[in-house]
Amino acid sequence: MLGSLFLAGSKVDPVRFSEFLNKNAQQGWRVVTMEGEVRRMLLFFKREAFMVIMEREIT
Repeated sequence: MLGSLFLAGSKVDPVRFSEFLNKNAQQGWRVVTMEGEVRRMLLFFKREAFMVIMEREIT
């Protein structure tokens, strides 16, 4: 919310998000499902978020 207030919006950095997913994929994780969401806050500001569910086999 602070990013929305001070920067007029909070967005997910696509490069950092891809790096996060690739780093976890190297450790054996795979994405099961992913949901993106953009919410309005205080009428003028937007916030973007992703919920990612990942799984991997335990050996």
